[in-house]
Amino acid sequence: MGRRRVLGVTGLIACGKSTVARLLAARGAEVIDADAVAHAVMAPGTPVHQAIVQTFGPGILRSDGQIDRRKLGAIVFRDPALLRRLEQIVWPEVVARIHAQVARSQAPLVVIEAIGLFEAGLDRLCDAIWVVTCRPDQQLARLMQHRGLSREEAEIRLQAQGDIAPKLARATVVIDNTGPLAETERQVERALQRLLAADP
Repeated sequence: MGRRRVLGVTGLIACGKSTVARLLAARGAEVIDADAVAHAVMAPGTPVHQAIVQTFGPGILRSDGQIDRRKLGAIVFRDPALLRRLEQIVWPEVVARIHAQVARSQAPLVVIEAIGLFEAGLDRLCDAIWVVTCRPDQQLARLMQHRGLSREEAEIRLQAQGDIAPKLARATVVIDNTGPLAETERQVERALQRLLAADP
């Protein structure tokens, strides 16, 4: 397989980034899920947790001291300024951890799955960028089904995501996740073979 490659997988919310990442993991890639890293840096006792509580108040906490991401989301996705403030608190630590994990990895293919890949500058670590897309109605249905959001909550999150066009403009490959899983898998397989066959 030659030298290690780093692949960024991004797209808007509920487009299927995690599905593509799972397909890549099944093919031997080490997947770094930026959302999972964010969960870790927001854990009770961390500086990020403390800063979030100081900024948004103790009302966002569950009884066990964990941040209730649904309550926090209800606040920040209604206000772009508050969403930016949250990102300013969380993303520096997330980015630092991802940089460290990429540096430590011995895997021939490392995948960074991150909705904010470009915004956080993580694209600079990547040899290629895949942008995953689907229809807005599919995003809405997935948010309501998989995250238990109401239609209003889901629509607010979709509106907060902005336009996918800037991501598409910087994509190496676009994975169309509107169809059945088998079709998405075929696209992933073709794109992966091209990536691994490319000159270092």
